[in-house]
Order: sequence, then structure tokens, then C-alpha cells
Amino acid sequence: MGLMIIFALVTLLAGYGTLTALKNKNILGIVFGAGTCVVFGWFTVMTVLNHGFPAVH
Repeated sequence: MGLMIIFALVTLLAGYGTLTALKNKNILGIVFGAGTCVVFGWFTVMTVLNHGFPAVH
């Protein structure tokens, strides 16, 4: 389940990057940051729905 954790971290960092790009009015940064956030966020949600939360041992 390390993959889900990595996807979640990428999603959070892309969201932060998108907000920073919005603050700086960087259109290309907004487009790529939002796209990354949406795609990796979708992967994260689908991984959780299909495989559940990471097991704690």
C-alpha cells in the first residue's frame, strides 16, 4: 500500500503547487498543477476504494 501513500503525497504537493501558482498568476503552473492534482487524486481515491486503507502491522 506504499503506492497509495505516494499518490496521496503527490496529490497534496500538487495542490500546494497549484495554490502557489494561483498566487503568482502563473497560468502554466496552474494548468499542470491542477491536472496533476486531479489525476493523482483520482488514483488515490480509486486505490483506497479498491484495496482499502493501508494495513497497520
